[in-house]
Amino acid sequence: TQVLTLFPYTTLFRSPSERITMGFIGLGGQGSGHLFGGAWTYVSGGYLGRDEVQVLGVCDVRQERRESALNRVNEHYASKAGASSYASCTAYRDFRELLARPDIDAVLMALPFHWHAPMAIMAAKAGKDIYSEKPVALTIEEGRLLVETVRRYGRVYQAGTQQRSEYDGKFRRACELVRNGYIGKLKEVYAYRPGGGFTPNLQNVSSPGIPVPATFDWDLFIGPAPWQPYTGGNGHCGVFAFGDPNWGPHHYDAVQWGIGADRTGPIEASFEDGHSVLRYESGVVVRASGYPGERVGDVGGACFVGTEGRIAVDRDNIVADPPSILSQQLGPNDEHVYESKSHAGNFLECVRTRKRPICDVETAHRAMSLVLLGGIAMQLKRKLTWDPVREKFPKDEEANRLLSYARRPGWQV
Repeated sequence: TQVLTLFPYTTLFRSPSERITMGFIGLGGQGSGHLFGGAWTYVSGGYLGRDEVQVLGVCDVRQERRESALNRVNEHYASKAGASSYASCTAYRDFRELLARPDIDAVLMALPFHWHAPMAIMAAKAGKDIYSEKPVALTIEEGRLLVETVRRYGRVYQAGTQQRSEYDGKFRRACELVRNGYIGKLKEVYAYRPGGGFTPNLQNVSSPGIPVPATFDWDLFIGPAPWQPYTGGNGHCGVFAFGDPNWGPHHYDAVQWGIGADRTGPIEASFEDGHSVLRYESGVVVRASGYPGERVGDVGGACFVGTEGRIAVDRDNIVADPPSILSQQLGPNDEHVYESKSHAGNFLECVRTRKRPICDVETAHRAMSLVLLGGIAMQLKRKLTWDPVREKFPKDEEANRLLSYARRPGWQV
C-alpha cells in the first residue's frame, strides 16, 4: 500500500510561498459546508477544493464529526496524489492543540454561539488568521476584546457575513445608492429581525442530566459558559443565547453598510411596539421589524427609506420605489464601497497581502453590537442612552451589567 505523508511546508499543488495552511474548528453543518462545499461557499468542493489551501487540521468535540472529516480530507488528497492513502491531516478534540501548531496559518471556526469570541481571541493570540461564523460575539464586552486582540496581534479577521461579497452584488449596489443620496436623505431602516444575546439558560441547572456520550466532550463544549448538566437536548449551538444572534447579524450588517456606520453605532436603544428601535446621531432610525407591506428584505436584508424613495434588498431580490432608482448610475464623484466578489476568496487574498478584509473585525463587532443592543432593550423594555465611542450606557449600571457575563473559571479572556 502506498502511503504519502505530508510534512510541514510541503505541498502537492503549489509552492510553499503560495499555499495557505488551514485548520477547521467545528464540523457541524456550517463548518463542514465551508470545508467540503455548501450552499454558502460558492466554490465547488469548498476550501478543500481550492489548490491554494492545504487543510492540515480538523477539530470537533464530537468524535464522529472529526473522524469523518479527517477521512474525507485525507481521501481527497489521496485522490489528487493518485495514492491509496495520504496522511496530510490530523484530527483534534481540543482546539488548543490545533492552535498550537506553528505550521497552520489560518483557522475557520463554525462553533456554538458562546464560543466564537473567546476562541477567536485565543486564535489571534496564537498567531492565526481567522474566518469566523456568526455570531461573532454574544456580549459587547467580548466583541471589543476581540477587536483589540486581533489588532494587537496583527491578524486578519473575516466574519461570515458573506452578503457583502456574494449574491451578484445586490447588497453593494443597494448600499451605494443609499449612501450617495439616490433615495434622498436616509430616514429609517427596517432590519426585519429582533435583537438577541447571551443567556445563562438556568432552566437546565436543576436537571439531574443524563450520561454524556463517551464520544462527546461536554466540558469543552460548555467552555466559558456557566456549567449545566447534559440533558441530551441542550447540546446545540444556541444553548446560551436568546433572540436572533445568528441570523440577525446578516440583516444588521446590511443596515450598517447602507448607513455608512461600520466604525460607529447608534446613540439610543429602546423597545417600542414590541420591537427594538435604534437611533443614530444623524437622525436615522433602525427598526427591528419589516417595512409594512414589503417582503423583500426578509432574507438577510433590509429596507432603506429616504425622503425621495426607498430600496429593499435581500439575497433574492433588490427593489425600489420608484423603480427608476435602480437604473441610476453612480457619478464620477460618488462614493464606492469595498468590492469583493468572493467572501472566502477575499479572506484568502487578505491572508496573503495583509490587507483589511471586507468584513473585518471592527465592522463585524459593530454590526453584532446592533443585535446585542437590541437584545438589551428587549430585556429592560425602556429607553437607553448609548455611547458608541466608550461602548457604555452612561450612568446606567443596570444596563451596563448586560454588556458582559462572568466566565467559568479557567476560561477568562
